[in-house]
Amino acid sequence: MAYVESQLTATLLTSVVAAVLGSLQIGYHTGNVNSPARVIEEFFNATWKSRNNESMPDHSLTLLWSLSVSIKDFGGLLGALGVKCLADSYGRRNSILIANALSILGAFLMFISKTAESFEVLIVGRFIFGLFCGLAMSLNPLYIQGVSPLNLRGAFATLNQVSFASGILLGMVVGLETVLGTEKYWALMLSLSLIPALLQYMTLPLCPESPRYLFINQSKEKEAETALRRLRKNSGNVMQEMEEMKEEASHSEAGVTVSEFFIKRRYRQPIILVLIINLGSQLSGFNAIINYSTKMFTKAKFEEATYLTLGVGAINVAFTIVAFFLVERAGRRRLLLTGFLSVALCNLLMTITDSILPFAPDLRSIQVLVIFFLISAYEVGPGPISWFIAAELFDQPARPIAMAFTSMLNWGGKFLLALLFPGLLKLCGAYVYLIFMSMALIAFTYTMFRLPETKGRTFDDIAAEFRGAEGIPLHNKTSFNTFS
Repeated sequence: MAYVESQLTATLLTSVVAAVLGSLQIGYHTGNVNSPARVIEEFFNATWKSRNNESMPDHSLTLLWSLSVSIKDFGGLLGALGVKCLADSYGRRNSILIANALSILGAFLMFISKTAESFEVLIVGRFIFGLFCGLAMSLNPLYIQGVSPLNLRGAFATLNQVSFASGILLGMVVGLETVLGTEKYWALMLSLSLIPALLQYMTLPLCPESPRYLFINQSKEKEAETALRRLRKNSGNVMQEMEEMKEEASHSEAGVTVSEFFIKRRYRQPIILVLIINLGSQLSGFNAIINYSTKMFTKAKFEEATYLTLGVGAINVAFTIVAFFLVERAGRRRLLLTGFLSVALCNLLMTITDSILPFAPDLRSIQVLVIFFLISAYEVGPGPISWFIAAELFDQPARPIAMAFTSMLNWGGKFLLALLFPGLLKLCGAYVYLIFMSMALIAFTYTMFRLPETKGRTFDDIAAEFRGAEGIPLHNKTSFNTFS
């Protein structure tokens, strides 16, 4: 414990907290649109009526609202394309500050949309904010892992998800009709993300750049050492980390293009791992519950469906905090495997309970428990780890591309699910959860056989797992026992 305390400094903690203010904003705009949906739809309809002297057709209103909700995720998908260019050209810290300008612009447009009487301005605002989402959720782990010591790397990376989940809960609360989700205040409610955005501009410039970026990408050894000394108390730890970075730099190329990233054999296994872990995470059912939990609870005849949705948000936050404390003790592999297997079981139970609920309405309380357990299983493993595992599996030159790839998979998965889930639910009924179960089981199986444990290992040591023309048969390694 003394070793951990010796690594935790005020500068390090400030740097991490300042970085995750971005994910707090993203979570806030994920959770704040469900409760005031009816009020904002009425604004859409009133705007249309003032222009055309007739109400908007119901199907058009539904389509427009679906577009308004999902456009953020589509923006996230496109925003991810800029991660490598920003991160390599301007550094990890400065890139976060550049991306933050998009958050401020997006929130401002959402705020003025009511005064401008334009739902188009609101949609454009959410799209621009989505561009920020795609950048920030990749840049944050890049920066956090670049400044964090080895024994706190996973825990601090998990703080990104803690902040995201806290933002979701905050958005759910502020969006209630009894708070700011009203006809008078909904535009103000959408603008409150400006507070953490401005706070980030006040704090992050005072924090050091990633020493790993300065040393390996920029060849600025003195600046990297200076940044490390600000982040660490123990000078012995500084010299040890400098030696680790020199070792990694000796095995790293000057740069990796996108085409080389997908062609090189050493990246093949990590790419497949990132693909399966992230799609397994996004298509495991969690996002369907986050987006449509109120409708699920209403369908189950709960009178206070909105407040049960707040329960979903609270469970979400609680178990990301559990993951924060477990990730450096249990390891990434164990938490991922336990999470995927538990999520698969929950989806099977969702299929069963949803199928028999019309004939046995008393089982609705069991369905609530299953939903809560699915949320907790997701956030203990797949939720936070899927966002940062790519930063650990790839070497420094490929890391920004890997994080952009992660962001595209995550936001693309969210976008597809937001669009397709209502139709799939109508088409498949309760059996839609079997699709989610299958995705979770595929991710569990591939993770079990192919993912090396990254806890407590240097970046160069992890990269060595995949180095070589044909790669290493990971499942044959003696250190690969899943639950030992």
